[in-house]
Amino acid sequence: MKRLVQPLMLVGAVLALVGVASYITHWSLSPYIYTIGATMVALAQINSPIKTDNITLKRLRAQQIIGAILLVVTGALMFFMHRNEWIVCLSVAALLELYTAFRIPQQLEK
Repeated sequence: MKRLVQPLMLVGAVLALVGVASYITHWSLSPYIYTIGATMVALAQINSPIKTDNITLKRLRAQQIIGAILLVVTGALMFFMHRNEWIVCLSVAALLELYTAFRIPQQLEK
């Protein structure tokens, strides 16, 4: 599974980006593409655990998983709320993912 995490994350991120970018054209398949990509990203992040006793890393890992779950929730909001409410959820998820993407490697160096 360790070998599949990187390609799964890469393909999922590309699909999520294509899904969000094509949503503005009101293409009917864009929520499906985004949701598949977000699910792939979430699976890749959940299946790459960090085994440590450091409480800061555990907190950052929990934030990363919450961000991944919010990415999938955004896909559901794209299906059921046809305005722009899903953008708020996507923004929160992106902020959590971005924060943990920089902080986890910084903590691992210590």
